[in-house]
Amino acid sequence: MKAVVMAGGEGTRLRPMTSSMPKPLLPVANRPIMEHVLRLLKRHGLTETVVTVQFLASLVKNYFGDGEELGMDLTYAHEEKPLGTAGSVKNAEEALRDDAFLVISGDALTDFDLTELINFHREKGALVTVCLTRVPDPLEFGITIVDEEGKVERFLEKPTWGQVFSDTVNTGIYVMEPEVFDYVEPDVPVDWSGDVFPELMKAGKPIYGFVAEGYWEDVGTHDSYVKAQADVLEGHVDVEIDGFEMAPGVWVAEGAEVHPDAVLRGPLYIGDYAKVEAGSEIREHSVIGSNVVVKSGAFLHKAVIHDNVYVGPQTNLRGCVIGKNTDVMRAARIDDGAVIGDECLIGEESIIAGNVRVYPFKTIEAGAFVNTSVIWESRGQAHLFGARGVSGILNVEITPELAVRLAGAYATTLKKGSTVTTARDHSRGARALKRAVISALQASAIDVRDLENVPMPVARQQTARGGAGGLMIRTTPGVPDSVDIMFFDERGADLSQAGQRKLDRVYARQEYRRAFPGEIGDLHFPSSVFDSYTGALLRAVDTSGVRESGLKIVVDAAHGSAGLVLPSLLGRLGVDALTINPGLDEAHPTETVDERRSGLVRLGEIVASAGAAFGVRFDPVGERISLVDERGKIVEDDRALLVMLDLVAAERRSGRVALPVTTTRIAEQVAAYHGTQVEWTTTSPDDLTRVARMDGTIFGGDGRAGLIVPEFSSVFDGSAAFVRLIGLVARTQLTLSQIDARIPRAHVLKRDLATPWAVKGLVMRSVVEAAGDRSVDTTDGVRVVEADGRWVMVLPDPAEAVTHLWAEGPDDASAQALLDEWSAVVDGAGH
Repeated sequence: MKAVVMAGGEGTRLRPMTSSMPKPLLPVANRPIMEHVLRLLKRHGLTETVVTVQFLASLVKNYFGDGEELGMDLTYAHEEKPLGTAGSVKNAEEALRDDAFLVISGDALTDFDLTELINFHREKGALVTVCLTRVPDPLEFGITIVDEEGKVERFLEKPTWGQVFSDTVNTGIYVMEPEVFDYVEPDVPVDWSGDVFPELMKAGKPIYGFVAEGYWEDVGTHDSYVKAQADVLEGHVDVEIDGFEMAPGVWVAEGAEVHPDAVLRGPLYIGDYAKVEAGSEIREHSVIGSNVVVKSGAFLHKAVIHDNVYVGPQTNLRGCVIGKNTDVMRAARIDDGAVIGDECLIGEESIIAGNVRVYPFKTIEAGAFVNTSVIWESRGQAHLFGARGVSGILNVEITPELAVRLAGAYATTLKKGSTVTTARDHSRGARALKRAVISALQASAIDVRDLENVPMPVARQQTARGGAGGLMIRTTPGVPDSVDIMFFDERGADLSQAGQRKLDRVYARQEYRRAFPGEIGDLHFPSSVFDSYTGALLRAVDTSGVRESGLKIVVDAAHGSAGLVLPSLLGRLGVDALTINPGLDEAHPTETVDERRSGLVRLGEIVASAGAAFGVRFDPVGERISLVDERGKIVEDDRALLVMLDLVAAERRSGRVALPVTTTRIAEQVAAYHGTQVEWTTTSPDDLTRVARMDGTIFGGDGRAGLIVPEFSSVFDGSAAFVRLIGLVARTQLTLSQIDARIPRAHVLKRDLATPWAVKGLVMRSVVEAAGDRSVDTTDGVRVVEADGRWVMVLPDPAEAVTHLWAEGPDDASAQALLDEWSAVVDGAGH
C-alpha cells in the first residue's frame, strides 16, 4: 500500500516560526515533525510515499530528497495553488490509481497503529476509513459520529459547544480506495470532510470510522508545539529520540559537549554538537538543537531552541521558542510564550515579554524592553565600529564570512595595487580569520604583507613603513571568546572616524570591488621584522645612562607576543633583566582582570625578592604595560600614568602632554609644576594619536596602561614605554615609590548606566539642561565643572546601549556624591 503525506500547509497560526520554514519541517525533539511521520509509516511497511507540497515546497524537497536516507521511496506532487485536503490528493492521483492508499498529515505528531487501521478498512470493505481519536476539547476539530458497527453517521466541522455530542474527532488520517477520486473535481479546492464525504454518504457508499488508541497532537498552535516537545520527552508518544539517555530523561545526541558542572534537570534533549558550558542550568522540557552554544550562567526552562543558536551568559529563557541562527546576547530575558523567528539578534540585557512574536531577521537592541510583537522593522544596521575596531563573539558575531566581506569593503576604499599589512595575535581564532581576510584582500587587487603573529606596536610600525594601511586581528582583552578586527591608516594609527564611516558605508551597500585574474594581489612575508623594530626604537628613544646604572629589571611577557621582541630588545639595551613567562600560550590569548591582577602580584613578589628596580608586565599584544615598584607593590594604571608624566615632564621642562578628558585633574598640576601643559583629548585613541603626532608633544597616555612615546611613534606601545621608563629611572636615580609618593592622590570614580539607544540624545540634552550656569566642557560628551573644581563627565558609548560617567572630587565620598547626583539625572531622562 502507498501513503500520501500532506505537507503543503502554511501553518499561519504558528508564525513567526513558519515565516521562513514550512510547518512539517518544524523540529520536535530536534527532528522535523514530518520525519517522525515518515518513520511511523516505515514502521508499518508504508515505504512508497507521495508527498503533496505547496508552501515553501523546495525546502521540504531539499530536506527529504528521494527518501533514501530514511529507507523510503518518496515522490512529490506539487500544487500551484492551494487545493484543499482532497484536491491536493487528487493532484497525486496518477501515482495512487492502482490500490488502496493511506492519507496522513505531515504536521501532526502521532504513534497510532496504522497496521490495525488498514486491517480494519479491509475487514469492513470500506471505500473510506476515517481514523478517529478521543480528545478532551473537540471544539477545534471536526466531530465524527459512528454507529456500533463503526459506520459513519455524520460529520460536523468545527462545532460549537451546543453541537458537541461526541468527543471522537477526525485526525485527518484516512485509508481510501482509488474509486474515491471519481467524487473529487480536479484543479479546484476541495475538502474531504466538508465536500467529498457528505456526497459519498448521500450516495450510500461505505464510510467507516476507526477509533485509534495512542497519541495524536495536531501541532497547530504555539502551545501545542511546546506541549508536543514535552510529551516526546516524557515518553507519552512512541517516537525515536536520536541520542543517548545519559541519565533518566536526559537525552544527549552525538558530538554534544556538556560540561560536568552544568546543571541538567530532565527530561530534556541536547542536540548533536551542541555545547553546554559550566554554570549553565537546563531544566525540564527544554530542547536544545544542533550546534547550539549555551554559555555559563544561562538558565533555560521549557525552552525550545532550534539549530545554530547562541545563548549568551546569564540569559534567562522560559517557555519560549527561539528560531535557528539567532543570537541571544548576555543577560537577555525571554519570557513564557514568546517566539523569536530565525536569524534574529536579541541584544544584551534586553527583555522580551511573554507571548511577544519577533519575526525573522530582526534586531532587538541592547537594554530594550519589548512588550509588543516586532513584525515589520527591518534588521537595524548597527555601526560596525566600536571602541576597539570591529568586535564581537568569534563565530557568532564575527564569522569568516563577515571577515571576508569586511576585508572586501576595506579593499574597495583603497586603490587597486595598494599594499596592506596584516597581523594577528597568537590565538587560533585570529589565525583562521586572518587567512580569510588575506584571500579577500588579494581577490580585490590588494598586495598583502603578512607579519603573522607580532605585537600590536610592531604591526603599526610596519604598516607605517610603506603601504595604504593595515589590519590586526586579536582576541578582545579580557574576553577570550571575542575578537577585534582593528584597521590602521597609512601611518599605523587607528583608522580615523571618517575612514571608519567610509568603510561602514561600503560594507552596508555591499558594493565590493573584485579584481580581474591578472590583478590578483601578491602575498609577501617580510623578514627580520623584530630586528628592524628594535633598531628603530633604540635609535629614537633616549637610553643614555642605562648601561652605567646597573639597573635590575623583571619583565613579565605574560605568554603574549611581547615575548617575541624582548630578546633582541633587552640584548641591545644592556640591562640586567629577568624575563618571566616567555613563550606563547595559544589556549590563553587573553587574560581576565583577576588573572592579570594575580600575575602582577606574582611579579611583585619576584621584584621584591630579586631586589630589582621595578617590574613591568606586558599585555598579550604588547600594547600596554603595568608596573610594580621596587618594593613589589602594584602601581595602579592611573598612578602609573602620573608617575610617567612626572618623569617625562621633569626631564623635558616644556612641551605638551596628550591626555583624555577623563583623566584626573592632578595631571594638570604635575605637568604645570614642570613647565609643561596638558592638551585634553576625547576618549577615542585616534584623538590621542592626533595630538601625539603634533610637534612639541612629549608624552601621552590613557590611564589604562596605554602610554605613547611621541619621539618613536604616536600610538600606544608597551615596548617603547618600557625603554623610555628604563632611561628615565636610570637618569633620575629615584625609585618608582619615591616618585609616586610626591604626587597628590586622585579621587576619580567611574560608573556605567544602561541607556537604550532611542533615549541617548534625550539623556545628553537633560545633562546640559541640568548643568545650568555651571562651566560645561564638550570636548567629548559633557563635562560639568562645579565652582569648587569638582567635575563630572557624562559620555554615551558609541557602540553599546550604555552611558559612562566619571566624577572627581577632593576625596572618594565627594566624588561618590557627585556620581550619585548625576546618575539620577541620566536615569531620570533614560526612563
